[in-house]
Formats: sequence, C-alpha cells, structure tokens
Amino acid sequence: MGMFDFIKEAGKRMEANYDLVKEIRSTGIGVEDLTVNLDQGTVTVGGRVQSQEDREKIVLTLGNLQGVEKVEDTLVVEKPATQADFYTVVRGDTLSKIAQRYYGDAMKYQKIFQANQPMLTNPDLIYPGQVLRIPKLEG
Repeated sequence: MGMFDFIKEAGKRMEANYDLVKEIRSTGIGVEDLTVNLDQGTVTVGGRVQSQEDREKIVLTLGNLQGVEKVEDTLVVEKPATQADFYTVVRGDTLSKIAQRYYGDAMKYQKIFQANQPMLTNPDLIYPGQVLRIPKLEG
C-alpha cells in the first residue's frame, strides 16, 4: 500500500515504551511474521495478512495513535482486493454525515462503523483527526 499520513497529535495516547505489537494483537487481526518499528513519528509495519481489510485496519490502528505521523506499510496480502477510501474526521462529523457524503444515504453509517471495528467501539465516538476506512458499496 505504501506510505500513509496521519495527524500526529490525534488519537490514542502512547506511553513511554508503548508496545505497538501488543496494540495490533489486541485487535484480533491475524498477522504472521509481524514486524513493527517506530522511528521519529514514522511506523514501519510488515508481515502477512489474509485480506486487504486486515491490512487497512492494521495501518489505521497504528496511524490513529498519538505521536504517529506516518505509517509505512510493507504488509503482504494473501487475497488482494480493492483498497477502501480513507477519510479524516473533521469537527462536526458524524458517521451519518460521512455515510451521506460517500453513499448518499445517512442510514448506511453502520457500514462505516462495522468497517472500522474493533478500532471503533461506539458509532457516536469519533474525533477530529481520526482516520476511518470507507469501504466501497457492493454492486
């Protein structure tokens, strides 16, 4: 996928000696041969995942941490697919507003919520600067 930019000050706070591997493992996303390195705000992540969705969720899990400005993705996907759009939340956004913008139907907010689990635990709890996956609508 390449390099992705994030807002360094937004996201879940990292403490000293924060374990990025543990953060990825806590999502339940399966990844083999996982490597993660943080160097001056840039995280490089590698390994093998089953799907494009898993790849994107790992990138977003890391990118939505305070102190992370860029994620360099070198993950290998076993079953490649079309990449979802990424959207950076701005003040006043709701999942319904984002769904209306992307899908023309505010009630499709659940699709966005589901596409961002387990990073999102409540559809009403999003924040400015957070980056979300916006999956394509199927046929």
